[in-house]
Amino acid sequence: MTLKQALESARHILAASDIEEAALESELLLRQVLKIDRIQLYLELDNELTKKQEEGLRRLTQRRLKGEPNAYITGHREFYGHDFRVDGRVLIPRPESELLVDRVISLARGYHAPIIADIGTGCGAIAISLALELPQAKVYASDISAAALEVARANCQKHGVADRVCLLQGDMLKPLPEPVDLIVANLPYVRRQEVNDNHFEPSLALNGGRYGTEQIGRLCLEARSRLRPGGGLLLEIGQGQEKAVTSRLKRLFPRAKIEVVPDLAGTARVVTAVLPAEPYAGLNLTKRMPE
Repeated sequence: MTLKQALESARHILAASDIEEAALESELLLRQVLKIDRIQLYLELDNELTKKQEEGLRRLTQRRLKGEPNAYITGHREFYGHDFRVDGRVLIPRPESELLVDRVISLARGYHAPIIADIGTGCGAIAISLALELPQAKVYASDISAAALEVARANCQKHGVADRVCLLQGDMLKPLPEPVDLIVANLPYVRRQEVNDNHFEPSLALNGGRYGTEQIGRLCLEARSRLRPGGGLLLEIGQGQEKAVTSRLKRLFPRAKIEVVPDLAGTARVVTAVLPAEPYAGLNLTKRMPE
């Protein structure tokens, strides 16, 4: 069997099981078996696979048919133009989160040497992308999961930013050693009753409570004491959560400039709250967001 025939066979099998982007996924699986890049694959389409390589492709295809994400099978996911290592210890970075990075970069350019905190960093994709795009920034990346931080550490080393991204273990903003200019977070926002439908990604990185906003609500409360004057809070949210999150932010930060950025599908995806340059106090912090 040639590489071309193997590619077509895998594509047909995946498409028959209604797997989206079957052509791309079959290519990724074959490249994983052969340990080659995309250019080399298409230069060698007439080459023959060995029996061992055919069996390897068959095994990976079967894993995909059972629902395992391609990123876990290959151990890689591209995000913001960079390749990141991922496995079952971390959530797989989504394209929607690139909107979050775009917005942080836009705001960060208004600071001389911004201090940024990425909360719930997972594999480190957001924090590392920011460090690569903003060489003058100081970046903290925290996660409650020690296992997730192991993956993030490997990615920091891979991208040469281990000396610029400070990894911290702990809940929300508690491990931060100082106030920061920008807090960015893609926290769990899937409703609790929907998490069980996912059999591969860690539930800790998905479960946002009854309404999907439990973790977001906690971060909003803590952010008030950890943001420097003129700082900003940037949150990725789930579908239908815009009103709850923006209402919460308006109560906590009545003088902040609040904006909502939609994704390509038109769904409200990123919420930003930028504080005034001077500090203020005297607000009631006891009212809770639905959990």
